Amino acid sequence: MVKNGTVVNFASDNSAPVAPKIIAALQKANAGPMPSYGNDPLTRGVEEKLKQIFECDLRAFPVATGTAANVLGLSVMTPPYGSIYCHQLAHIEHDECGAPEFYTHGAKLVKFDGAGGKLRAAELDAALKNSGAGNVHHVQPAVICLTQATESGTVYRPEEVAEIGLVAQKYDLGLHMDGARFANALSYLGCAPADVTWRAGVDVLSFGATKNGAMGTEAVVFFNLEKAREFEFRRKRGAHLFSKMRYLSAQLDAYLTDDLWLDLAGHANRMAREAAKGISAIPGAEVLYPVEANMIFARLPEVSLECLAVSDILYYRNGEESAGEVRLVTSWNTSEQDVSHLLKVIA
Repeated sequence: MVKNGTVVNFASDNSAPVAPKIIAALQKANAGPMPSYGNDPLTRGVEEKLKQIFECDLRAFPVATGTAANVLGLSVMTPPYGSIYCHQLAHIEHDECGAPEFYTHGAKLVKFDGAGGKLRAAELDAALKNSGAGNVHHVQPAVICLTQATESGTVYRPEEVAEIGLVAQKYDLGLHMDGARFANALSYLGCAPADVTWRAGVDVLSFGATKNGAMGTEAVVFFNLEKAREFEFRRKRGAHLFSKMRYLSAQLDAYLTDDLWLDLAGHANRMAREAAKGISAIPGAEVLYPVEANMIFARLPEVSLECLAVSDILYYRNGEESAGEVRLVTSWNTSEQDVSHLLKVIA
């Protein structure tokens, strides 16, 4: 099955095209001049829309990539001798090529295991009790970083974030949220955005858009306004203050208008649930984690893996080849026909 000139995509939401309304917004932003370096009405408007969405005062800074959003956000939350507490599967550990350490000038990632890709408040509390805070021979605890939705496709509930937020507050740590798939998580939860962010103790959010229909834009959202003071300088120093910022902001403006961001994520989530339901019905197949966002991790029988390997479907193997596991990701433009084709191939 060929779609838009390519094979069927279950490899990554990064591989999906740009949503039509976002392309249209870019075209509209391209009509005539606008002030540069973020002094344009679109950039100011994005911040105002985010204030309405999150029901609070905040600062928001567009950047071009999720890595930039994460590492520049973290850079204002930890000294070079600090430590960042994260899950061992976190994107900042596995997929950012040392950028967190580089932009924080050496802060150490302290990794935790946890079922379903989640950090647990009790485990963090126990570790922080024995972290060596104040001891000159140890890195000093500075930040807890959560991934929402997690790298296992699961979603933190507001109460889970709040429990971790209380731990962060107890030990005077910042709380950062990598929200590359924040829209997918929120679509699943159905709660107010504030309930799973600042009301639960989150200081800084990497607000993702690229994986959910944008061309290439994210926003670093500061609920803790004090931590936003130096970010403008760090963004410039980190080469993410775009002269033609309107093209990043135009994407975010369209993304946030009329709940487009939630509509796109909701569709991707529905396609993931449909695919997971079909996979679960295949003899010998197993869905490994609850499908709460737009990612499916599954163990497939050998015959299914063989059929998938020679098919026209893009996907990734997960873990060791011998484990027989795959990762499948749905996108805003995944169709029911795509899901049916996948299930037909592996059935």
